[in-house]
Amino acid sequence: MIVGTAGHIDHGKTTLVHALTGVDTDRLKEEKSRGISIELGYAYQPLEDGGVLGFVDVPGHERFIHTMLAGAAGIDFALLVVAADDGVMPQTREHLSILNLLGIERGAVALTKIDRVEAARTAEVERDLQRMLADTALAGAPVFPVSAADGQGVDALRAHLHEAAQAMPQARGEGGFRLVVDRSFTLKGTGTVVTGTVFAGRVAVGDEAVVTPSGKPVRIRSLHVMNRPAQAGQAGQRCALNLHGVSKDEVARGDWIVAPRLHAPTARFDVRLSLSPQAPAALTHWAPVHLHLGAAHVMARVALLEGERLAPGEGALAQLVADRPLGALHGDRFIVRDADARHTLGGGIVLDPEAPARKRKTPLRLAELAALDIPDTAQRLRCLLGLRGLDLDRLAVHWNCSDPAAHLPADSTLVRAGHETWAFSAAHWVRLQDALRAGLAAFHERFPDELGPDAARARRMFLPTLPAAAFLALTAALLAAGTLQRSGSWLHLPTHSIALTREEDALYQRIRPWLTEAAFDPPWTRDLARMSGKDEASMRRLLQKLARQGKLYQVVRDLFYLPESVAQLATLVQELEHLGGETRAAEFRDRSGLSRKRAVQVLEFFDRVGYTRRVREAHRLRNADMFGRAEHAA
Repeated sequence: MIVGTAGHIDHGKTTLVHALTGVDTDRLKEEKSRGISIELGYAYQPLEDGGVLGFVDVPGHERFIHTMLAGAAGIDFALLVVAADDGVMPQTREHLSILNLLGIERGAVALTKIDRVEAARTAEVERDLQRMLADTALAGAPVFPVSAADGQGVDALRAHLHEAAQAMPQARGEGGFRLVVDRSFTLKGTGTVVTGTVFAGRVAVGDEAVVTPSGKPVRIRSLHVMNRPAQAGQAGQRCALNLHGVSKDEVARGDWIVAPRLHAPTARFDVRLSLSPQAPAALTHWAPVHLHLGAAHVMARVALLEGERLAPGEGALAQLVADRPLGALHGDRFIVRDADARHTLGGGIVLDPEAPARKRKTPLRLAELAALDIPDTAQRLRCLLGLRGLDLDRLAVHWNCSDPAAHLPADSTLVRAGHETWAFSAAHWVRLQDALRAGLAAFHERFPDELGPDAARARRMFLPTLPAAAFLALTAALLAAGTLQRSGSWLHLPTHSIALTREEDALYQRIRPWLTEAAFDPPWTRDLARMSGKDEASMRRLLQKLARQGKLYQVVRDLFYLPESVAQLATLVQELEHLGGETRAAEFRDRSGLSRKRAVQVLEFFDRVGYTRRVREAHRLRNADMFGRAEHAA
């Protein structure tokens, strides 16, 4: 268990930790000379069951609230320290408010310096404390009158902490590894070392990890768990990691060390925000704030999603826009303070770490955020599925969950397209199919001379918010059911077709051999018109009509290919993909025998219709079945 101290300056937090553990957590020369804590201090104490009790001692001065917040990240148990002579002071209230906003529910109060006051004063302060705690998560927490100077009450407090540690449920280390960094330093002969609390998952010597938000890859050389050498650590423990691959200056307080798949830095995330009843004023839309998340401290703006102002004691959905990226996942707690860093305004919980910059206040979006605010994973998924399809791979990262599909309702539709896995409710999947068929029916009525749109255009027209991978799976399901047909790259309903006139068909039969003969380099429209003795405009109209029927493909303006020629070129792309994982223009040119300009035109056509996708200077296969499987295409 990790115990974090809290309380006003000079109320004896550091002295009390020393009395409990024998460790002086003030390690800086300036701290010893001034008699106040400036930085975080750490102490450890063995437990009878072989475990270790960890202490994080925080500064009490109002100027070091940011340091206190870094220390409070990840603690399990709050030890609120109040001096009997001073009683409740401003930082007592502010630290308590922070603990409450962070959702820390386990704790105790140490009423220190009782040797300096009469018993009546001790009783009076204890009554004040109970009233102050009444409306917080620490309501009913036990109060231990102690004197670190002569040892009164210290044994009883220590025994309570040990009992609480042994009764606390053991963290199971689920999810991917996440450690919040609160210190980074160099040890001679060892290298870069970071310390912090493990929020989730497990880590072992030799593991690969990533520093978030910088993205620097690292490897774990060695580690200490709760101040002891170990081979592995897990959630709920404080760890010191010796990192290979990064210097001390490349990792700092507020960074995260995470499993590689969890590296997802963000500067814009949606939250449930609660304003403290003690906040000095209402919070207005787009107000600047100091944002504290984990051990990070950045400036941010608050975009209120429900109204233009938030009064003290109220809560609302909001979006935080930070001035630089940081690590944040669903469920992380945060604190916001005013622009002058004088008052703690409120705090809350992260709902969506990848929030949209636009349409963030629509009824659908607010309904999604309300669903994301549900604590139970299965119920949260059920509500979200009623609103939209879910990218399970994205959720696995945002929720740090290894298998979101395990929590899905039994009637969900799972869709796997390429490397993506999507989930839809059965009713939503049917609604999407109906929307596509209705959209095509309206298209056929409006454009009777066109066979239909290609897949990319159909998605933009009828289901623009549906991701390409999910749309691909949707069309595949309809094609398999026979309620949708594809002619070339065109999608259409089975009941719709367009026919050539007798004269058009005769002209098509005349020009088809010329297109077949020069399969990869067919004549241009003007050349076909000249060869057939027709005017160029008439030839262009015929070729475009043939393209709408799926009998030709228009690669660029006035350049049309037969489907079998396109299928052969598509086969070359699949061969190059099999050899090197991608297709580049030079390799495609050499294999096809085309000029570089024509090779680029064909590859851009494949990108346009969704057969491939452009990745920097290369093209990668997206839909291998669009022109027929490679073994049948030639």
